[in-house]
Amino acid sequence: MKCIRVAALAWGLALGACAHAQCTRMVVAADPAYPPLHWFDGDTLQGASIEIAKRVLTDLKIDFEIRSPGPFPRVMALAERGEVDMVATLKKTPEREAFLLYPKTVALQNPVAAFTLRSLPLLYKDRTDLVGLRGTMARGNVFGGGLDEFIQDKLQVQEMSRAEASFSLIQLGRAEYFITGYYTGMALLWKRGDDILFVAQEPFLVDTPNYLALTRHGKCADKLEQIDARLAQLKKAGVLDDILRASIQRWKARPVMVDR
Repeated sequence: MKCIRVAALAWGLALGACAHAQCTRMVVAADPAYPPLHWFDGDTLQGASIEIAKRVLTDLKIDFEIRSPGPFPRVMALAERGEVDMVATLKKTPEREAFLLYPKTVALQNPVAAFTLRSLPLLYKDRTDLVGLRGTMARGNVFGGGLDEFIQDKLQVQEMSRAEASFSLIQLGRAEYFITGYYTGMALLWKRGDDILFVAQEPFLVDTPNYLALTRHGKCADKLEQIDARLAQLKKAGVLDDILRASIQRWKARPVMVDR
């Protein structure tokens, strides 16, 4: 019996070693339509989330590949199956924690706003003022902080396959507000060139963080602690904020996003 236990232990250790050895290249993916945090420009993924992931993995000497497999729901399906190793970046929810591992350190703050026409006669104090109005959001978006439950229980929100189309829908009078990340909403308006017509209502609906998340069933899950430690160092040095500012300016200079 002792021999069997020793053999089983040795086999388990061998499996662990093999699993660790499999992380020869980390596959990084992201939502291709969420500028300036992450977007697909027709060639590759761009944005603050991607630059943060590249900086962390380069510093840790972890080989990586940036891949854009399609719309965000597909990215999440691949992450759940372990076919991508890192999703950069996204919010933490109990449903996502079932198949994603999150570091302790926040990569980015991503406040969420309700965008409306400036001319809309709305006295806005908080999210309850949206009740009874027609809203939109991008398909697959999850916001955290209790907002998802509030949307489901209290609001009338249509999911859109193209986030930018929400602003056109509002102008046509077929919706009154668009729920999205503040930075992304502004980025889409800068691309359209009509940001003067819209306003991001404040206070924000929620201000929850975004993380670099590793897939539980991916081959690089054991890198979580290293990634967290390096993120913490870069955050303390102000590097992550610098990357976000640079990505905003890069998008303003060339707001090119190609649908996947």
